[in-house]
Amino acid sequence: MKKNNLKGWGSVAVHSGHQKDPNYAHLTPIYASSTYIFDSAEQGMHRFTGQEKGYIYGRWGSPSITEAEEKIAALETYGISLEATAILHASGMAAITTLLMSTLSQGDKILSHFSLYGGTDELVHRILPRFGVSAVIEDLRDLEKAESALRKDKSIKMVYLETPANPTIQCVDIAALSTLAKKYNCIVACDNTFATPYLQQPFNLGADFIVHSTTKFLNGHGTAIGGALVGKDIERMKGPIYKFHKTTGANSNAFDSFLLVQGIKTLEVRMERHCANAEQVARFLEGHKKVKKVNYTGLSSHPDFAIAAKQMRHPGALLSFEVEGALQGGIQFMDKLNFCTRAVSLGTCDTLLSHPASMTHFSVPKEEKEKYGITEGLIRMHVGIETVDDILSDLDQALQ
Repeated sequence: MKKNNLKGWGSVAVHSGHQKDPNYAHLTPIYASSTYIFDSAEQGMHRFTGQEKGYIYGRWGSPSITEAEEKIAALETYGISLEATAILHASGMAAITTLLMSTLSQGDKILSHFSLYGGTDELVHRILPRFGVSAVIEDLRDLEKAESALRKDKSIKMVYLETPANPTIQCVDIAALSTLAKKYNCIVACDNTFATPYLQQPFNLGADFIVHSTTKFLNGHGTAIGGALVGKDIERMKGPIYKFHKTTGANSNAFDSFLLVQGIKTLEVRMERHCANAEQVARFLEGHKKVKKVNYTGLSSHPDFAIAAKQMRHPGALLSFEVEGALQGGIQFMDKLNFCTRAVSLGTCDTLLSHPASMTHFSVPKEEKEKYGITEGLIRMHVGIETVDDILSDLDQALQ
C-alpha cells in the first residue's frame, strides 16, 4: 500500500511498507534465510548490477527488513513533501557509526551539544579521533556560541544533535541550528530516539539525517536491539552510505525486523499513553517535598520549555529528577521501589528508573558529572503505560 493513499499517522504506522505475501500470509513472514536463489545466471547478474530488483544475501537485506525500513521512512516524512530512505541496523550505535564514518573524512569535525548519549560520546571522543575525525563540543542552546564555533572552524562538516538529550532532557532548537549549519555548508544529523517521529520530525525542521535506536520506543516492548539511519539524500543513502553499511556488516536480521514492525504499528497509541502518564508524574514530582528538582520539558520551570513546545507534539515520556540525600539518597530511593522497574534503557511498556551516579555514570568523576547536570541524587525515569495511579503510589512510598 502506497504512503500517499494513507491519510492518518496511525494508518501509516500500521500499513506502510507492507507488501502482499505471495502465499497470502496476513503478516510479512520472517525470512530466516541467509541467501536467495536465482532462476538463472543472467538473473543473478542483473541483481548484482542493479538492473533487476531482488534479494541476494541476508546481510544485504530481506523482505522483513525492507518493511521495517519503509515504515520508518514513511513516518519520518509523514505530511512532508519529500522522500527519504531508511537503512536498518543491528543497533542504534551501528546506525550512528555508519552515518559518521560514511559521511566524514580525515580532518573533518563534528559540532555537537555537551549532553550526549554515553555510547555516542565514546564514539566521537575515543574512537573517531583515531581515524582523524574529532568533535567540537558546545552548549548548542546558545546559538551565538554555535555560530561562533562554525565561523571559527571550517573543518566542522556536521552538526550532530540529540534532542531531547539523555539524562537531563535538554532540548536544542533543530530549526535554528539547521539554518546556521546550512549557512556554513554543514550537514545536520539528529538522534530522534527519545521523541520518535510521532512527537518530532527533524526533516521538517531542516535535518539531513535522522538516527534511531529502534530498541526503544519504536520496538516498544524491549524484545530486540536495533537501529535505523534515515536520510533524504536518496543517492547518497543508496550509494556510499549503503555500501559502508553492507560492507561492515552492521545489518539487522529478519527476526528483530519482524518484532520491530509489530511494535511500530502500536506506536501512536503507546506514545499517547506514555505522554499522558509522564505529564502527571512530572507534576506530582514537582510538588513533592522530597524532590529537589524535576527535568521535564513539559514543565514551565524547565529552561527548554519553549523550544520543546515549538518543535514537539508533546514533551514525551522521559524525565529526570533529583532526590534529597545525594548518592545515598538516590540509592535508597531506587532500592525502595516495588512496582516500577530498576533498569536502564527506555521505551518499554513498563516504567523504568535508573540512578546514573551508581549505574551508568559510576566511573565518571563527580566534578565532570555535575558539570553536565548529572548530580549524585539524579534519577532518570522512563514513564510506562501502566495505570498512572500505580506509578504515583510507588514513587510516593519510595520517597518517604
